[in-house]
Amino acid sequence: MGDVRVRFAPSPTGALHIGGVRTALYNYLFAKKNGGTFILRIEDTDQTRYVPGAEAYIIESLRWFGILPTEGPEFGGDYGPYRQSERKDIYKQYADQLIRDGNAYYAFDTAEELEVMRKSDAEFKYDGKTRLSLKNSLSLPEEKVKELLEAGEHVAVRLKIPVDESISFDDHIRGHVTFSSNELDDKVILKGDGMPTYHLANIVDDHLMKISHVIRGEEWLSSTPHHVLMYRFLGWSAPSFAHLPLILKPTGQGKLSKRDGAKFGFPVFPLSWDSDHEEDNFTGFREDGYLPDGLLNFLALLGWSPGNDQEMLTLDEMCEAFSLDKIVKSGARFDIDKALWFNQQYIIHADNLKLAYMIQDQAIDAGYHVSIEYLADVCGLMKERVHKTLEIITNARFFFEAPHVFDDDTIRKKYKPENKVHLIAIAESLKTVDNAGIELAIKGYIQDNGLKIGDFMPLIRIGVSGTMQGPDLIKTIALITPSEAADRLLRAVLYFEKLN
Repeated sequence: MGDVRVRFAPSPTGALHIGGVRTALYNYLFAKKNGGTFILRIEDTDQTRYVPGAEAYIIESLRWFGILPTEGPEFGGDYGPYRQSERKDIYKQYADQLIRDGNAYYAFDTAEELEVMRKSDAEFKYDGKTRLSLKNSLSLPEEKVKELLEAGEHVAVRLKIPVDESISFDDHIRGHVTFSSNELDDKVILKGDGMPTYHLANIVDDHLMKISHVIRGEEWLSSTPHHVLMYRFLGWSAPSFAHLPLILKPTGQGKLSKRDGAKFGFPVFPLSWDSDHEEDNFTGFREDGYLPDGLLNFLALLGWSPGNDQEMLTLDEMCEAFSLDKIVKSGARFDIDKALWFNQQYIIHADNLKLAYMIQDQAIDAGYHVSIEYLADVCGLMKERVHKTLEIITNARFFFEAPHVFDDDTIRKKYKPENKVHLIAIAESLKTVDNAGIELAIKGYIQDNGLKIGDFMPLIRIGVSGTMQGPDLIKTIALITPSEAADRLLRAVLYFEKLN
């Protein structure tokens, strides 16, 4: 296959959408599978849309997921700079070459003039049919062109698309793709401020950085014939292309957008993003209690399959199994319930101490100043009962403080005044035992007194934790200590009495 070099090339215009993470992941997997190089390139040619902090956010997101580039900003490499804004001087020579060879031309139309054209004709395109009636170096006399170039106002360079040609290329996912050149517009490739557009910058950079495969979202498929033409015009070999399917809304209708998170009630960005505008503040998957490896596993299977029924895959296993020909063409529905299922599986299999460090700040914010070892023990008991790490603290407050609210419905069903003496006796017994004696203190007493387990265990559980929901009762009492459980049960009996 030769040297495999792939790139993830986001624009720093805000938070990185989860679809961008999947694109980065597929590039990373393909590079690792083929012993290649994964490059991060920041495509910041559109300075009007540049958002401070966005590049750092992108890099932090990749670090959180553990899919680190081999080359890129902060990572080094022999093909930099890796920010397009720092490569500005490189692009003009190629635009000039395209102009010299008759494959591009200067255009002097203002944005306002073009807007008038679009308003008068909804199907207006700057192309082979219209270019000679517009203000450019193909339609104007040479002297006028020279005068406008010297004035230097509203000078853009447009690609000259040939008429009546078929432009074809092979796509690893979509097969043989053909476009008619008459469908294409003469795209701007160099703007008036000297900055290239995506179309020129990405092919120049891909060539100079020796990119072998371009793996990107299907929204770029319609631009690819322009890129194929530019490769031909510049005498370069085009890389291989693979255009990934869209990630769809949970309904299956339309592309998942950044606004859908608020609409459907789940994150669509890897990390939280704070903006000056409240409507652009978003909670990230990390802050919402997701583990990066579980989320990666979920994302990998949105459009790709290892070819068997295996669902749980480590990053190494994904690298080993990955191939472009197993990516489907059709869009993949973003099923948040499936994402939660994956997250739960990874929480269950996670190291308890690792989970404890993840939720330590949350515990402190809640006022729970306990040792990391105690927090790890809580995680061990709770992790099979949650879908997100945030739920561990939320659902396990009884490990840190006596309950203030009780399950009144169950108390009313289960509690009888004659239970009081037995519950007090069990509590007094708990005060005298260590962890090894908890089960005997409770179940032994119930059996010895001819009572029913089903009448008393729910009341003891509610007395200790306030709820019927929770991990094994004996293990819960062992962690909070039998003495603490005894004190809680004695206080709870007073509440039971009042309720009845």
